[in-house]
Amino acid sequence: MTWVAYVSTYVPRRCGLATYTHHLRQSIRGLDDWSGRDTVVMMVDSLDEAPVDRDIWPLIKAQRTAYAEMAERINRSGVSVVSLQHEFGIFGGEHGAYILDFVRRLRKPLVTTFHTVFKQPAEPHRSIQREIALRSDRVVVMNRTAIGYLRDAYGIPEHKILFVPHGTPVPKPEQRTLIRQRLGWTDRRVLMTFGLLSRNKGIELIIEALPTVVQRVPEVLYCVIGQTHPEIKKSEGEAYREQLQAMIRERKLENHVMFIDRYVDEDELVDYLMACDVYVTPYPGMEQVTSGTLAYAVGLGRPVLTTPYSYARDLLDGCDPLLIPYGDVSRWADRMAALLSDAQERALWQRRISSIGASMRWPQVGRVHAELYDHLSRLARTIKAEEVAGIAGVSR
Repeated sequence: MTWVAYVSTYVPRRCGLATYTHHLRQSIRGLDDWSGRDTVVMMVDSLDEAPVDRDIWPLIKAQRTAYAEMAERINRSGVSVVSLQHEFGIFGGEHGAYILDFVRRLRKPLVTTFHTVFKQPAEPHRSIQREIALRSDRVVVMNRTAIGYLRDAYGIPEHKILFVPHGTPVPKPEQRTLIRQRLGWTDRRVLMTFGLLSRNKGIELIIEALPTVVQRVPEVLYCVIGQTHPEIKKSEGEAYREQLQAMIRERKLENHVMFIDRYVDEDELVDYLMACDVYVTPYPGMEQVTSGTLAYAVGLGRPVLTTPYSYARDLLDGCDPLLIPYGDVSRWADRMAALLSDAQERALWQRRISSIGASMRWPQVGRVHAELYDHLSRLARTIKAEEVAGIAGVSR
């Protein structure tokens, strides 16, 4: 039996990594032929955050000694493979360096999923990530471009790196009309962005372009879903949202932009995505190698427009008309208006995007991970059995 230990943030925390790990875990559990067990090593700020659950092992972020202790707990347990979800901000120490204490002490097979990879990493990011990768049995990335980054900038052997798409929900196109009626969007042409609100979302670009879109598509509505990122809220409150709201008032766009300033659960989010006409990610940072929001839109078959950041270029390879530079407001306005006003073009892109998204849905992604975990678990058991046999042979 394969026993997987996931190391990550986890629900009920509201962050992309927690949500991703939850869905990965559920997708594997949902496989008909899966009979394994799992545990979540849950990153927490204090023990009060962790739910009372025998399969949740809390790890306090800022407590350095706890990392090696957790590795030893796993070493003593029946856990057969560890799935580390890596992002620099979720572990303690400078740029998350405490996680090195964990991987150095761990004696179980390790699969690390890198949610961020830099093309030209600075220190200490490079040293931290390189050591994690070298100590991992496999490294998973969700962007094919990241394979070259890890090979060239980190010296990681390519045979250790595995591309697996970001998982997404299964679409329900037959419900789109009813969902749009329920939301009151029947007579609107809807643009949408979702995710924790922060300045790296680039939402101001869409608002700048929107007056031109309104002239050509008077029924346009831009829906922005999500709370302000908790770390941003701690440092600057709602300054970014207030800046965006001021831009909306200045341009008299009150009837064309709506904020849904709350956490939206998975089912409701899928409804919003299925109901929108065009999904937009106008992100300004071009090195971003993963975007769960764009992945969800593509997995659900929605037409998209995006800046050409790393993940978007890889995911939408061959779809150049959908990639628009960040600073080109007039081009953004023209492409949004054209796509919103042309049902045939939207249908064409919907078919093409749906074909890209077909391999990204959680059941398929869960199966790839389950097979990887099973393979490493079997390999470790074989190696251990050979070692035991070798020792027995020597003793005779």
